[in-house]
Amino acid sequence: MGKEIERKYLIKGEGWRDAEAVYYCQGYLARKPDATVRVRVAGNEGFLTIKGAPLGMSRDEWEYSIPVGEAEEMMNLCRTPLIIKNRRKIESGGFLWEVDEFLGDNEGLILAEIELKSEEQVFSVPEWIGEEVTGDARYYNSNLSENPYKNW
Repeated sequence: MGKEIERKYLIKGEGWRDAEAVYYCQGYLARKPDATVRVRVAGNEGFLTIKGAPLGMSRDEWEYSIPVGEAEEMMNLCRTPLIIKNRRKIESGGFLWEVDEFLGDNEGLILAEIELKSEEQVFSVPEWIGEEVTGDARYYNSNLSENPYKNW
């Protein structure tokens, strides 16, 4: 079993924009309080991901590569709206930050995530990182598919 330990932040400034963006499209095949099943196309790759309920910054996670054509077909089974975004990966202070600039019904929302090895791990925050929203469920991608940012 995998474990995801992640912190999530809003963005301020433009220091993240220079990194190359990859187009992501993802949808949710199942969403319950204790688990989600997501299908994703990231560039030319497909993934199926199962995530457990969040406990603080951590949750169980299993992710599998699948053929991109099958991932695209599975999108037809997903709840709408689908989550579409451009993702940039940026190294800073020895850590990899993933910055998601949302499109479609979530346009205007920009979030940064950092994955850690433990909840206590110390890291430096780049100048373009704003308010932390780790515990705010509104910012979970699975929730954005049911209550898009445009409706806030």
